[in-house]
Amino acid sequence: MNLSRPSSVVLGAGLMGRLLAWQLARAGHAVTVYEAGSADAQGSPARIAAAMLAPLAESAVTEPSVVEMGRYSLQRWPALLAQLSQPVFFQQDGTLILWHRQDAAEAQRFARQLQTTQEKLPALPKPQALDAAGVTQLEPSLGHRFTQGLYLPGEGQLDNRQLLAALLHELQTLQVDLHWNSPRAPQDFQPGTAGQPDWVFDCRGLGAQAQWPQLRGIRGEVARLHAPEVTLSRPTRLIHPRYAVYIAPKQDHVFVIGATEIESDDLSPPSVRSTLELLSAAYTVHPGFAEARILEIATQCRPTLPDNLPAIRQLGARTLQVNGLYRHGFMISPAVLDAVLELVREQTTTLATSLDLHVETVPA
Repeated sequence: MNLSRPSSVVLGAGLMGRLLAWQLARAGHAVTVYEAGSADAQGSPARIAAAMLAPLAESAVTEPSVVEMGRYSLQRWPALLAQLSQPVFFQQDGTLILWHRQDAAEAQRFARQLQTTQEKLPALPKPQALDAAGVTQLEPSLGHRFTQGLYLPGEGQLDNRQLLAALLHELQTLQVDLHWNSPRAPQDFQPGTAGQPDWVFDCRGLGAQAQWPQLRGIRGEVARLHAPEVTLSRPTRLIHPRYAVYIAPKQDHVFVIGATEIESDDLSPPSVRSTLELLSAAYTVHPGFAEARILEIATQCRPTLPDNLPAIRQLGARTLQVNGLYRHGFMISPAVLDAVLELVREQTTTLATSLDLHVETVPA
């Protein structure tokens, strides 16, 4: 062990594992990564995510602590992206919420949830009610189809696959020791002992279920479309009583569309029913999707703990498990990252305390 340069092992190279390995390497650690899958992150939920950074919009389905982590992370992403040598698409043009007339009651319920969040977290930007003219001003191609909406200013998104590729490039540039198709578990290491790493970080998502049995999978289904006839400037969400569809526009008229959320770790292909619902809902937002080309319809399971909240666990003094980011991985990962890095530097984390991010110590 080189006493002048700490050594770290990161298990898992999804979003959290790549971010952590990258920042540890930048901080001077000799980093080794073990990933059960391949370098293209095919087995990671981060590969199919929409990567929306929308804490206020997500407040309808999550706790204030996650909203606060999202708000913190939204401010951190520009600085993190600026450290990358490869460009990553990022925008912060807000979120548009729409609904059809028959779903007005559901929209009112959603608005009340946002108001409750605003009362608890007054620093959040306030939602802006839109009439048909307001919708048209934000998205000219939608104004004649919707007479009401909500605009959530300041929210953002990034390109998930560009980010994963850019992070891989950084790891290679920093000479991180990368081992693909090489599953490992925390018990394979004895950090702090002779010939062993100083730190072990377990970021394997559902791959950590054997050591963290409370983890479960939440299935999500996402379509990626190329729609040259569709012009949207920002992520758009369609309120619906059964499924709330989101449409995230990426570069070059590529759109990520998702909605389904199923309590299951089933990774089989999407059903015909869910695919029809997903694409039909997108078509009701913009008829240009009828002529879109389907680039991909994918399924993945997000790692989720019983309370649907993220957590950091300490297994002994120098083994940390980071997991449970659920559907909020891109939205909250910088906050979780900074808390872990602070824990490594200071052996405590005031950031986690301030964000109500759960940190616990369990027997090894």
